[in-house]
Amino acid sequence: MKLDVNMLRYLSKEDFRVLTAVEMGMRNHEIVPCELVERIASLKHGGTYKVLKNLLKHKLLHHDSSKYDGFRLTYLGYDFLAIKTLVNRGVFASVGRQIGVGKESDIFEVATEDGTVMAMKLHRLGRVSFRAVKSKRDYLKHRSSFSWLYLSRLAALKEFAFMKALEEHGFPVPNAVDCNRHCVIMSLVQGYPFVQVKQLQNPEVVFETIIGLVVRLAEHGLIHCDFNEFNIMIDDDEKVTMIDFPQMVSVSHHNAQMYFDRDVECVFKFFRKRFNMSFQECTDDNDGTEVDTDASGRPCFSSIAKDAVFLDKELAASGFTKKDQEVVEKFIEGGLEKDASSDDEGTGDGTHISEEDASSDDEDSEDATHISVLNEANIKGVDSLHLLDQEGDDEAANDNDAELEKRLSKVRRRAVTAARGRRKNLASRNTYKDKGGRSSQSSKVQSQLGSW
Repeated sequence: MKLDVNMLRYLSKEDFRVLTAVEMGMRNHEIVPCELVERIASLKHGGTYKVLKNLLKHKLLHHDSSKYDGFRLTYLGYDFLAIKTLVNRGVFASVGRQIGVGKESDIFEVATEDGTVMAMKLHRLGRVSFRAVKSKRDYLKHRSSFSWLYLSRLAALKEFAFMKALEEHGFPVPNAVDCNRHCVIMSLVQGYPFVQVKQLQNPEVVFETIIGLVVRLAEHGLIHCDFNEFNIMIDDDEKVTMIDFPQMVSVSHHNAQMYFDRDVECVFKFFRKRFNMSFQECTDDNDGTEVDTDASGRPCFSSIAKDAVFLDKELAASGFTKKDQEVVEKFIEGGLEKDASSDDEGTGDGTHISEEDASSDDEDSEDATHISVLNEANIKGVDSLHLLDQEGDDEAANDNDAELEKRLSKVRRRAVTAARGRRKNLASRNTYKDKGGRSSQSSKVQSQLGSW
């Protein structure tokens, strides 16, 4: 949706109050009911429905009456809330033209009161071009339900945190200024996307710089995961700046080596096609330290020395630590052993029951209920055995075992009789439909004649 900020100056305090009320209601509602919006907004002189109608007219809200009458925020309404908050903070004073668009974000120019131009990135997850967020990103973690607005907010917070930390450790990234909801304000990079560059004065130096950035990130415990020509900016002096950080993961991620090799392969492939470069078998990073490479000259992930600063732990980057990985592996192995032992113990009872109740194939459902009741009886018997063993003395253990066996047999017999007593002859569909009809009346007459 196109961002038209001219409408922003005509919105009143009541409009933003109702927009905030809908946002608060969407924390636990997919569609916020009108009564809840009115209750949260609590306008002094009423008129909530009139404000909702005005916001709906400007496409800041979406009306949905499929299940019940309610509203939800659109991305345009969410944009207005974020922009209004940042303007009130004094971060910027005006919004300019759109300078970039991606599969999950839009980028605009903004300016402060003194004329300083910055970049505003609005995350817009949920587009048709990129909806596999649950499998491609880890924003959800343990959550099962989500909304696109909430995922965009998580992506913005994550990118702002990564950008701030990388800037503090000397990486060439934009200066992170502020963040609110799904909006990130950063400094404007004076350069061009690397994909638009056709010629370089020193392609070897630029190549070593870019590969050195990939290695430095890995030394600090991070992997970019989308390090290609679209996420690299270069200026007239061939100074490199990297952008786009929400998808970064830790080096302890179980797919870390695959992501690292993919980033390196993207750089090699682009330089080979665009600048016809032939690569050496050893690669040096910016600091002059030699990095172990394979036969094709690509840096090896396993030979990278980890730095004392672990940014993945500080920023809680996506990925499992070694300790967590060991715990998960032990848990999986233990669960498999328990499953195998339980299967071995349960085969005897299952075959015994199936041999007893294998008289007809039409009684499969009845056999299933019979088996479940017997299993419940066994569980109850085992629980009672455990409790009585704790209460009884060690001297009278044999007597208690005999009594418990009798009680268990009684419980099993009762369960079997209860299961057989629940068996009902299912009437056919035709007899149910014909109930009270002509055929049922004729059958009654025939039965009476037969009795005479």
